Amino acid sequence: MPSAIKLKRRSKQSGVRGQVTIMTLWSRAATCAARRAVSGTQRRNFWGWLNAVFNKVDHDRIKAVGPDRAAAEWLLRCGAKVKFQGFDRWHHDYNGLPTGPLGRYKIQGIDATESCIMYRGFDHLEGLQHLEEIKLNKCMYIEDGCLERLSSIQNLQQSMFMMEVMSCGNVTDKGVIALHQLRNLEYLLLSDLPGITDRQTTVDRLQTALPRLDLILDLD
Repeated sequence: MPSAIKLKRRSKQSGVRGQVTIMTLWSRAATCAARRAVSGTQRRNFWGWLNAVFNKVDHDRIKAVGPDRAAAEWLLRCGAKVKFQGFDRWHHDYNGLPTGPLGRYKIQGIDATESCIMYRGFDHLEGLQHLEEIKLNKCMYIEDGCLERLSSIQNLQQSMFMMEVMSCGNVTDKGVIALHQLRNLEYLLLSDLPGITDRQTTVDRLQTALPRLDLILDLD
């Protein structure tokens, strides 16, 4: 009988140990998952901070090298491309930017596809007088305020005639309607913009303000 009691006790103890072991494993798994979640949040916060640094406007730099060079440096830092007047190719290498006398190279085109440009950097566009086209495709930080800021710049109101806005989830009707201030805009492609909810009103506002505009829509 004593041996049977001991066996039962051992059995119970083994069961308890098994439960403790399972609970410990679950606890460790939960802790690891929490650590991964925190780590992921920290990584997102870090990249958000770094992108904000890349977009910071250095007014002393603009004075030193001119608005076009400073804007090109900003854009390439953020992963965008630029095209200068007189060049057929797009520049994407920060260290490969052309050098020469101050003000020699003028930005004619911007391709910001999948770049991290954001609102705080748009002051770089203020001094550009020859920018004709811009592509804002798959830009996670582009929002209505960016389009409103761009459209309010007097130089761009005169020079811009081509634009694309594609797959920018934070853009709504408000931002697109602001583009009507670009009075010389001749071509506008709008695609994959789930934030546009009043399509007909937005289209009517643009076409009324810009009768020469060739508006291409792919919003379905």
